[in-house]
Amino acid sequence: MTRVLIVDDQFLIRAGLVGVLDAAPGFEVVGEAGDGEEAIRLAAETSPDIILMDIRMPGTNGIQATERILATTDREPPPRILVLTTFDLDEYVYGALRAGASGFLLKDSGPERLLAAVAAVSGGDSLFAPSVTRRLVAAYARRPADPVDRPPRRDLDVLTSREREVLRFTGLGLSNSEIAGRLHISIATVKTHLNRTMSKLHLESRAQAVVIAYETGLVTPHP
Repeated sequence: MTRVLIVDDQFLIRAGLVGVLDAAPGFEVVGEAGDGEEAIRLAAETSPDIILMDIRMPGTNGIQATERILATTDREPPPRILVLTTFDLDEYVYGALRAGASGFLLKDSGPERLLAAVAAVSGGDSLFAPSVTRRLVAAYARRPADPVDRPPRRDLDVLTSREREVLRFTGLGLSNSEIAGRLHISIATVKTHLNRTMSKLHLESRAQAVVIAYETGLVTPHP
């Protein structure tokens, strides 16, 4: 069973998510939280595999809750966090990915997409709907950046040429199998290159690798 914690300040959204997950085989809702502080507490108490995390909430928001949950957990592996968002929250999604979230789900997604997203993240995929991720990150990359909020740039010189290629394709939103096809290598080799890249750049998720690909200019957003 995949244990899921649902975090959203709107009761009807929480109820809808609970209803879909409870009706599907293989999922167990272990808790509901209406704000970030409650999410942090329940994450420690219920040990979920997946956390569906809203971003805009009173008090501690979803980005802050994501950071604190991942920073304080002693579980291995830590819970994977799937951010709930809408298209008008690009900057917030970007911040959540940098905080270590594994991906995101649009709030207007239907039941099938919700279950597919939770299953994908539970199975180890770090991004869901990569084409949408590209739109969100690209939109943020085109905006004037706040120097205070800008993270330190990573030096890609530590990467091999093949690792840079894999990172670039990851930033473009390609799956491991698609990258393998482009580079004529095995999926296992793609995973090895990506894991080494993430280790060298001190990244914790594939989502963060996408962000870094944009931040460093390895991938250039289309105008």
